[in-house]
Amino acid sequence: MSELLISGAKVVTEHGIIENGIVHVVDGKLAYVGEPSDWQDTASPSVVRIEADGKWLLPGFIDVHVHGGYGADFMDANSETLNTITKYHASHGTTGMLATTMTATREAIDRVLVEVHSYMEQGMPYAQLLGVHLEGPFISPKWAGAQDPKLMVTPQLDWLKEWHERFPQLMKQLTLAPEREGGHEMIAWLRNHGIVAACGHTDASYADIQSAVAVGLSHAVHTFNAMKPLHHREPGTVGAVLTDARISGEVIADGIHVHPAAIKLLTMVKQPHGLLLITDAMSAAGLGDGQYDLGGQAVTVQAGVARLTEGGALAGSTLTMIDALRFMVREVGVSVTDASRYASGNPARLLGLEATHGSIAAGKHADLLLISSELELEQVWVHGVAMKEA
Repeated sequence: MSELLISGAKVVTEHGIIENGIVHVVDGKLAYVGEPSDWQDTASPSVVRIEADGKWLLPGFIDVHVHGGYGADFMDANSETLNTITKYHASHGTTGMLATTMTATREAIDRVLVEVHSYMEQGMPYAQLLGVHLEGPFISPKWAGAQDPKLMVTPQLDWLKEWHERFPQLMKQLTLAPEREGGHEMIAWLRNHGIVAACGHTDASYADIQSAVAVGLSHAVHTFNAMKPLHHREPGTVGAVLTDARISGEVIADGIHVHPAAIKLLTMVKQPHGLLLITDAMSAAGLGDGQYDLGGQAVTVQAGVARLTEGGALAGSTLTMIDALRFMVREVGVSVTDASRYASGNPARLLGLEATHGSIAAGKHADLLLISSELELEQVWVHGVAMKEA
């Protein structure tokens, strides 16, 4: 039996902050979360005791949109690259993530699914892969961003049916342009199979999004980026996302992809459960400036900003989830509690994992972050196991 006892923490829970809280972890699960006055010390002599000294204790981050990190890309999935990505992001507070693909051939995507499925079956030593997010190839060439328009196709439902039959429960989210031929049929199928249908890289009008929501669309990837913008006579994709409570929205909170004022607007219209922080990180995350590759396209990173070498379109990010949380608190002005919900609770809710992930409560997985009052990440636990310090 493995045990961990954290005391003296400012524990962020779904119901508020527990000052001077105690958290007891037994075999990777949260056994007790609460006040010292209610705690009966049942810990064994071998328990690892941590005195938090008033630091924040947050639930581990869940990143539903991340392409890679530290030189590795999910499109090149094998045990080594998957370990590299999950270890790197775990060291920056991510305890669960969706392996996110790029627009590619059917064969290339199939290979990623095979590798990720095998990796998940074998057990994962770092951040946990919770499934796969297919970003494309059923998106709009008009809003290609850093994805290859030559490989974009109309929705091919037979591909999804075959993948779902081979790998049940592996696909958790799919991003598509709902206005493309076959989009509604695919969205309805996704809804019926418990897979998040998300709009992104799309030229959908306000009316297009409304009709897509009627058949099951429920999410928007990297809101504001690579989608038809807001206009006062044609609200577009952005207008539909902002005004429809049935649609949750991701945001890349790095001050590069979206202005802080626009992020603040999102926080206002998507309270309490409709906003998610993501990184959209590519392989360059953690490695600094230089030349990289994303989905077969050359990327130049300069001053931490990743752009296609040809054309200059933003090409994912070099963001980490702890940096996103800090940006939300320091630059957008939200509370630590709200930022934590955007980074942990809301992603868990989107994926239907809120019973086991996304918050600090008895019975859930012990995915925990110890963070200083200056929002510096000091320790990470995944299922109660300490990761290397950031």
